Amino acid sequence: MPNSKSRILVTGASGFLGRNVLQALSTLPGVEPIAACRNRHKLSAGFKGEVREGDLMNPSYRALLVKDVDVVCRAASWAAMWGHADQERSHFYEPTLDLIEQSIRQGVKRFVQTSTVAIGEVHHDDRPHDDNSPTRHTGFWPHLDRLIDLDHHMRANSQRGTQMVSLRLGHFIGRGNRLGLLPALVPRLRTCLVPWLAGGRKRLPLVADTDLGRGFALAATAEDLDDYESFNICGTEFPTMREVIDFIAAETGFPRPLYSVPYPAGYAFGWLMEKLHPVLPGSSPFLTRSIVHLSEDWYCPNMHAQNKLGYAPQKDWRTAVREHLADLGAQGYPWPQLAQAS
Repeated sequence: MPNSKSRILVTGASGFLGRNVLQALSTLPGVEPIAACRNRHKLSAGFKGEVREGDLMNPSYRALLVKDVDVVCRAASWAAMWGHADQERSHFYEPTLDLIEQSIRQGVKRFVQTSTVAIGEVHHDDRPHDDNSPTRHTGFWPHLDRLIDLDHHMRANSQRGTQMVSLRLGHFIGRGNRLGLLPALVPRLRTCLVPWLAGGRKRLPLVADTDLGRGFALAATAEDLDDYESFNICGTEFPTMREVIDFIAAETGFPRPLYSVPYPAGYAFGWLMEKLHPVLPGSSPFLTRSIVHLSEDWYCPNMHAQNKLGYAPQKDWRTAVREHLADLGAQGYPWPQLAQAS
């Protein structure tokens, strides 16, 4: 990036990811962070920069949002962990396509998109997932499938003047996160109905709050990137599901799973719970296929991000999980909504 002050816009700036991205950018010299959010009063109290308040569902707002901006960090997302195909398209996919197009038209130098390591194909052996591992639609998780479509779109449009950077993030952990694997898993453990999947031997790509922010900040400011780049952004280790649940049980006193089932059985039960959801009590299914998918073996080394961005995760997963559990515990370990509000 040029040596002049770089104006970096962060969408979803009041959310878990956006707050950490803003914080990381604020520590960098030569950077002017700009916060985009629906409600400026929900921003971190310490942020004193420019705020562009509005709704990303509004096409006029999207067109004005990227004016006089060097880099867009797309940290906002409408996301559901099951179903909601129409909302995923109207609330997330189509606005993001337009935001990319507006960025290209208005000369934004770089567009950094939130994605996930789980867009890669599931491996049934010990092979690592590299940063450009092939993707395949699930057919059952609309949000993940739209992320894959966005990845393809960014590749196809990366030579139109705006560099495209896809960050394949690990599973979020840290204080303030309310949607994802850990918030979904913890209250379910209390029911004694959660099984081990394949003995809990699969590895999890956990990534802590501050490392997420640092990864975004480096992707927004690094020099000598190609027209399209994809980076794994994960934590310091890849603990197994058994290690993570044992740690949660030790911290909370919640029971460990009492039995194990193979992954096909997990997917089948998730499918059943999704289908029965309309007639069962509760605002979300007990289990979804997306939760099973996230529990697959995602060994996604950070070597490309380390070599090209200088990314080196610093926060131990145990510290971040402990802070996350304390935050959830203060709220009574709420049963999470598996879809964001429209």
